[in-house]
Amino acid sequence: MAELNSSPAKAGGRSARTRIAARVDLTAMVDLAFLLITFFMLTTTLQKNNAMAISMPSDGGAMGVPQSRTMTICLGKNNQALWYMGMADAPLSQPRIVNYGKAGLRQAIINKVNEVKAQTGKDIIVLVKPSNRSHYDNLVNTLDEINIAKIDRYAIVDIAAKDVDLLKKYNAY
Repeated sequence: MAELNSSPAKAGGRSARTRIAARVDLTAMVDLAFLLITFFMLTTTLQKNNAMAISMPSDGGAMGVPQSRTMTICLGKNNQALWYMGMADAPLSQPRIVNYGKAGLRQAIINKVNEVKAQTGKDIIVLVKPSNRSHYDNLVNTLDEINIAKIDRYAIVDIAAKDVDLLKKYNAY
């Protein structure tokens, strides 16, 4: 049993009376401490990790990618995304503004995946360009949509000045 002895040490001299030492029973507090330790150990081991693995290319030379297989998604303000095929200098398709969700970005990605697969027989490559007006949730939602569409080749890259100009043109910056 755990105890706390709180009687002072006797200094030499006479003892007129004998005092009984006050004893505090600490058993309940020790039990509570073990219960708390057990609870926190169980909750931390049962908690699942919600991270999504991102495969990034190694730091090597630049690779040439056909524009017909490249889809660029620029993340703008107010939960809007601008997407186009090709590069910002001369997009192969008209840039379009969409929102996040099934009818917006997901539908655009799935349509383009199917179109590129039918035309070239190869997988699409997606470039995600977050702007400084977008939120972190927008990037996470975009990566979720890419993951739902089962796209293996994508990259998160810095937004270029021409992409910012496109976002401004469509009032999404």
